[in-house]
Amino acid sequence: MDEAYRIDVTENGPYRVSGGVPLSRTAQVETEYGEPIDWEPDKPVEVKTPEEYELCRCGLSSRKPFCDSTHEREAFDATEVADRGTYDESAYPYRGGELTMRDDRTLCTRAGYCGDRFRNVWAMIADADDPAVAERIRHMSKLCPSGRLVTQPDGAEERDELPYEPMIGVITDGPLWVRGGVQVVAADGTKYEVRNRTTLCRCGHSRNKPFCDGSHDDAGFKEG
Repeated sequence: MDEAYRIDVTENGPYRVSGGVPLSRTAQVETEYGEPIDWEPDKPVEVKTPEEYELCRCGLSSRKPFCDSTHEREAFDATEVADRGTYDESAYPYRGGELTMRDDRTLCTRAGYCGDRFRNVWAMIADADDPAVAERIRHMSKLCPSGRLVTQPDGAEERDELPYEPMIGVITDGPLWVRGGVQVVAADGTKYEVRNRTTLCRCGHSRNKPFCDGSHDDAGFKEG
């Protein structure tokens, strides 16, 4: 982790990004049935001041993903309520075959990589003694942007993670996808656990701020 990469949650305001964290746009790749199966390649976003910039947190900016100070004029509940503990303290371990799948239910974007039109990973884990099923669960879990799901085969030294470089991905009509071990700091100065992947709310409606809980779907949040 490069300790220079940092996102500060400002009090009643935007996310202040420092250290030159790259910014990009991405979107889900879906089947004809609307099942997410991959991510579109990152498309770099030009930032006028790459060493420090501010991203909208209230969902009302006219120049998303950047802040335009609309939060100063419009009502916005910016209260941070997310747990300050570690992933392991919140996650529940599911066992199947020689695989452990951990699940932190407080973290979810409703992206849908955890299932298809036939089954989800919670149903599949019972059959994880089948190597093909276990590999499918591992693949699906690694695509989960929020980091809610993390898998680890027995005997593996490391948990399953894609090798992300530090980046903030702006998901179309969705949250900010923070990847590669960027430090997120609460408005009161508390440092959240550094993770390989997590998602920050940018619609202003999450009930788990600053993290995304999928409320952008209920709110009908759109980029434009």
